[in-house]
Amino acid sequence: MTKPIKGFSKLSKEDKVNWIVDTFFKNNPNAKKLIENYWNDDSKLQQLHDEFIENTITNYYLPLGVAPNFLINGKLHTIPMAIEESSVVAAASKAAKFWFDRGGFKAKVINTVKVGHVHFMYEGDKIKLKNYFDSIKSKLFSDSKSITQNMEKRGGGILDIELKDKTDKLDNYYQLHCSFETLDAMGANFINSCLEQFAKTFKSEALNYLEFSEEEKDITIVMSILSNYVPECLVRAEVSCPVEQLNEDKGISPEIFADKFVKAVEIAEIEPYRAVTHNKGIMNGIDAVILATGNDFRAVEAGVHAYAARNGQYSSLTHASVENGIFKFWIEIPLALGTVGGLTNLHPLVKLALEMLEKPNAKELMQIVAVAGLAQNFGALRSLTTTGIQKGHMKMHLMNILNQLGASTQEKATIAKHFENKTVSHSDVVNKYNELKNIN
Repeated sequence: MTKPIKGFSKLSKEDKVNWIVDTFFKNNPNAKKLIENYWNDDSKLQQLHDEFIENTITNYYLPLGVAPNFLINGKLHTIPMAIEESSVVAAASKAAKFWFDRGGFKAKVINTVKVGHVHFMYEGDKIKLKNYFDSIKSKLFSDSKSITQNMEKRGGGILDIELKDKTDKLDNYYQLHCSFETLDAMGANFINSCLEQFAKTFKSEALNYLEFSEEEKDITIVMSILSNYVPECLVRAEVSCPVEQLNEDKGISPEIFADKFVKAVEIAEIEPYRAVTHNKGIMNGIDAVILATGNDFRAVEAGVHAYAARNGQYSSLTHASVENGIFKFWIEIPLALGTVGGLTNLHPLVKLALEMLEKPNAKELMQIVAVAGLAQNFGALRSLTTTGIQKGHMKMHLMNILNQLGASTQEKATIAKHFENKTVSHSDVVNKYNELKNIN
C-alpha cells in the first residue's frame, strides 16, 4: 500500500472487502472466501453485527464457554466466559468445584459510586473561584434536570459535585469532581452528558459573576469526561475454610499447601514483577465474564490496574491469610458494570449470557465477576505452589498444537490418550505426531 484511500467508510461492505483483498492479498480468492466464511447466514443478524462498529468486513469469533458449579452467597451459578486462552475456563471450573463443598464463595458490594470530571483552567483568585462555585452549585444540578430525571426516578443520579484545586500539579488547573449513581446502567453516556452540561453552565455563568475581573471570567474548559478509575465502586469476594480441609492430591499436606499459598500471595503483594503476572491471571477470569456480558473490559482493566498501584507501588489484587487454623483468600476490586444499555440490549449472545446468570442486576454481576477473578487466581496459585503451572496449561494447549499440525480426529484421540499421564511439551507432541504419520 503506497497511498491512503479516501472515502473508505462510504464504500459498501462488498467494495470494502474487495479493496482489502486486492490491496493486501493480490486478489487472492482464498482471502475473500475466508472473510466471507465468517459472515452469518442470517442477514438481519449479520447487519446487526455490521452496525456495532464502522468499516466492518467480517466477524471475529471467540469461544464462549461456561464454568459451572459456582456457589456464590448460597446460590448456584454457571458462569459464561468468552476467551481464547485454553486453560482459563478449566481452571475456573476446577476452582468452583473445589470450593463448592467448602462453603462456596461469599461476595458483597461495598459501594457503587462512579466518577467524572470537568477539567478546566482558571487564572485568578482562588477564593473568588471557591465563592463562585458555591454560588452556582445548585444551578449545576438544576440545569441538568432534563438529563437526570429518568435516572432519578429509578433511584440514581448525581450524588455530589466538588471543586478540586490541582494547581500544585499543573499551573491554573482545576476540576469539577462529580460523583454519580447509575444503578444497573454502565452509565457512560449519562455521566458524560451531565458533565458537558456542567461545563456549559460553569463557563456561561462566570461571564455574569460580579466578583470576577474580566480576565477571571475567561474560564477555559479543557474537557468533560467520565473516569474509568472508580476506587469507590468496590466489590469484595472471598473463600475460607479450616486448613485441614485443604486436602490435596498433589503430594503435600494441607498445612504446607496453605503456607506456600499465602507466601505466593505475599510475594505478589511486594514484588511488582510478580504482581503484574499474578493480576493478569485474575483478569483472565474477570475479562472473560465482562466480555461475555457485553461490558467494557478495557475500561475495567485500566481502572483495576490503577487501583493495584494506588499506594505508590503496583501490588496484588488478592490477599490470603491463615489465622487460628482458618485459611482465607479474598479480593477487593473496583468494577463499574452494567446489565442494561449498550450491547446488553443488542448482542444476542450477551442476552443469552445474562439470562444464563438469571438476569442479574449490576450489583449481582459485580459479585459474579469478582468471584470469577478470585477463582482464576486460586486455580493458578494452586498449580504454581504444587505441580507447577505448565502441566495443566499444556494439557489444555494440546489441542491447539494438534490443530496447528493438521491432525485428524483419530490422530487427536490417539495422541491425547498418549499424553494422559505425561507432561505435554510442544516438541514431544510434534514427535508423537510425526511418529504416527510414519506408522500410517
